[in-house]
Amino acid sequence: MALPATMKVLGLVLGFLLIIFVGFLSEISVEMLVRYSVLSKSSSYGEVVQHALGRPARILSEICIVVNNAGVLVVYLIIMGDVMSGSPHHAGVFDQWLGNGFWDHRKLVILVIVALFLAPLCALEKIDSLSLTSAASVALAVVFVLVAFAIAFVKLIEGKIEAPRLTPDFGSETAILDLLVVIPIMTNAYVCHFNVQPIYNELEGRSTHKMNRVGRITTVLCVLVYSSTAISGYLLFGKDTESDVLTNFDKDLGIPYSEALNYIVRVGYILHLVLVFPVVHFSLRQTVDALVFEKAAPLSESSKRSFILTMVLLALIYFGSTMIPSIWTAFKFTGATTAVSLGFIFPALIALRFDKKGLGRLSQTEKSLSWFMLILAVIVSAVGVVGNIFSLESKSE
Repeated sequence: MALPATMKVLGLVLGFLLIIFVGFLSEISVEMLVRYSVLSKSSSYGEVVQHALGRPARILSEICIVVNNAGVLVVYLIIMGDVMSGSPHHAGVFDQWLGNGFWDHRKLVILVIVALFLAPLCALEKIDSLSLTSAASVALAVVFVLVAFAIAFVKLIEGKIEAPRLTPDFGSETAILDLLVVIPIMTNAYVCHFNVQPIYNELEGRSTHKMNRVGRITTVLCVLVYSSTAISGYLLFGKDTESDVLTNFDKDLGIPYSEALNYIVRVGYILHLVLVFPVVHFSLRQTVDALVFEKAAPLSESSKRSFILTMVLLALIYFGSTMIPSIWTAFKFTGATTAVSLGFIFPALIALRFDKKGLGRLSQTEKSLSWFMLILAVIVSAVGVVGNIFSLESKSE
């Protein structure tokens, strides 16, 4: 939902190319992770990091997973609250349906969603228990894309869309600062690496080849969904595109059945987030358990510990969603630090380290790609952090 706002900063051409490029690099890093996880017989992200880089690196990687996943889940709750109860600048779905009432209170709406819908799904103990909800979440995301793209296409044919910017804006200090933080936001979209091992562990007839095929199909689907979302969202709202594009769907779109389409887009995507939330929470819970209860029995063998961890994590995530003002704020910090580390820095280091040990030797092309990914990720992270700091300073002034 932040990708249309990245188009507003980057322009359509560069934004589209970066979505493809980051997706390509992400798929390479996932395949490296699969390869060396199988080679080292690792069952989690932290384990393969430890085999390659040692225990301190494992702890650091697991902290990154916790911070990244908690940040993503906080973002999901912020979106749910903003869309359903509204914000100072946008009307919520409940307001438009029912008028003013207790549902105007964003914190209360989020609490009800957590208690009634998310907690039961998050309490499930195996990731394959979430296969149907995960598939449904993908279907709902596709519905969002198709509807948004259809609306944009109709308005484009009717000449109701202003000409979009094709290249980045270098005209002001604010625009340049936005450029520095927008690529880390984009890296967030592809970071799924912490779920690679759990999915591989439960894959029927598992093999490296089969898992790589899963990854490639997923990456292609992501590129299509992300680029369609980003382009159609930016075409629809132009310079008024919000950091969470869903909040733009509270006004007349200038086409027939506008009100009904607005509700389909917003409510459908909220259902998508409700269904995908437990998948991200699963790896968060597993990682926290590995950090805090390292010597205990596996979490799958302790329903009580799993339930307590689930409730504590949901409470902390809820609290975080009441404190952070927008998804742009959350994404630009996690994107520049934990997302870049998990998606690119650690996989590249793992591949280079195993290659140095003489295990699973890299070809010259693979080695060059690993170094390229590592150097690029470090640069993006450094630039993103600096951009975030300057951005905060300029706002405080």
